[in-house]
Amino acid sequence: MFVTVLVDLIIYSLFNAQQYIHFPRYSMSVFIINVFLSLPTTMTDSPSIKLSVLTGKIQQALQQVFAEQTYWVVADITNHSYYQQKGYHYFDLVEKEEHAGGIVAKVSAVAWGNGAIRIKEFEIVTGQQFKNDIHVLVKVSVGYHQVHGLQITLLDIDTSFTVGLLEQQKQQTLLRLTTECADFIRKSGDRYITRNNQLPLPAVIQRLAVITSGNSAGYQDFRHTLEHNHFGYTFKIDNYFTVVQGETKAELVQQRLIDIYQRQVPYDAVVIIRGGGAQTDFLIFDTFILGRAVAKFPIPVITGIGHQKNETITDMMAHTATKTPTKAAELIIAHNRLFEEAVINMQQNIVIRSQQLFSGHFQALSYLNSAIINQSRTLLANHKEALHARNNVVLHTSKSILLNRHRELMTVSNAVLSKPRIMVSNRLNDLDNLIGRFRSFSRLFIQSKRGQVAHYDSLFKLMSPASILKRGFAIVYQDGHILPDASTLQPGSHIRVVLQDASLEATITEKNILHEPGTDI
Repeated sequence: MFVTVLVDLIIYSLFNAQQYIHFPRYSMSVFIINVFLSLPTTMTDSPSIKLSVLTGKIQQALQQVFAEQTYWVVADITNHSYYQQKGYHYFDLVEKEEHAGGIVAKVSAVAWGNGAIRIKEFEIVTGQQFKNDIHVLVKVSVGYHQVHGLQITLLDIDTSFTVGLLEQQKQQTLLRLTTECADFIRKSGDRYITRNNQLPLPAVIQRLAVITSGNSAGYQDFRHTLEHNHFGYTFKIDNYFTVVQGETKAELVQQRLIDIYQRQVPYDAVVIIRGGGAQTDFLIFDTFILGRAVAKFPIPVITGIGHQKNETITDMMAHTATKTPTKAAELIIAHNRLFEEAVINMQQNIVIRSQQLFSGHFQALSYLNSAIINQSRTLLANHKEALHARNNVVLHTSKSILLNRHRELMTVSNAVLSKPRIMVSNRLNDLDNLIGRFRSFSRLFIQSKRGQVAHYDSLFKLMSPASILKRGFAIVYQDGHILPDASTLQPGSHIRVVLQDASLEATITEKNILHEPGTDI
């Protein structure tokens, strides 16, 4: 019974292996027939055999089918373990459904010796670490060990298959970007023209938004390079930390770009940096959503992704791409240095041009100074002679005018001496008239003001509290203040009522509203 169950398990495993490895069906049939012919049908037909005899027959049958045969197999790697001291790789080869993702076939495999060497070469050529969840084309052989059972041994791995597969996916993404985002992404020759790489960089880059991993060594190199630059430039850096590894994490990087846009800070540039790693570690930067977001972003994007071989889609869509975070920092410093050198050159040109202008104008001024001095001497001599002539004319003319004016003054003086008495008499009469009129007006004005004062005095006496109280009115106080109305009074409120001849203390027992406040009774 045990042997029958064991044979069933072997047949089931081999059928699964056939489905994955695709060896000829007739070979499998021969193997199954040989196994059945070599085994007793029931326990009563022949005596039992040892397990080693059974496993030996299985080993012999498999060797007859798979001896010196190898197969190129396309599969995914799972459950990978590597023992560095021995150089052994243990893993599972898995085939999955294209759309559902379910496992179609699975078999354990091992790689040592030449197989391990080929894996090492694969990692060097592709930059891709041999690990779980990678899609590979491997050359395998099939064997059987009496202790370890069915053995699938990796003999070789096709590096071009993995590289070509990644490149094919990349080209499909680029085609999708140029098709679906044609309004801000287009291809010109070997270069992609995007809205982002057409933005002008500021003349000086100082305020930066950095998207990276918080524990990234590349980020530390980036900051160290910026902060310890030889030119003493200072930078304002805002960190937007996120995960920058794993194709499925692209939405997190996109969200950080959205956060930068929504914050509305006037950044000079956005820097996306990541340290080195395997090629598949950079697949996040070959995604459609991240390429689209970078191409459309309204602030220049500088990439410093630590890849040395291939250019990612994010690099193609960005304003400026560098190979490492340190190179990105050096680019920013060089950009600012270029501006500084332009300013220094401009300063030197201004100094040289100024010296040339000063020299030319100094010579012109010297010439003008000499000309002015000579002309001034000539003009002064000419005007001195003219002034001397005019001085003589003025002296003669002034003597004649003074003599005439003296005669006129003598005539006027005689007339003035006779007129003052008449003028003084007239002014005295005018003053007497003014004094009389002022006295009459003053008496009338004072009488008028006395009548007004008497009127106001009578009015004040009538309006005084004493007069009002005599007419039967009373004054009501609450807390020392006169009440203009009963709005603040409530039953139980304490008041003081002042009459003509007495002051009364009272408590409100009832309040009746006679009319609405602000209306006539």
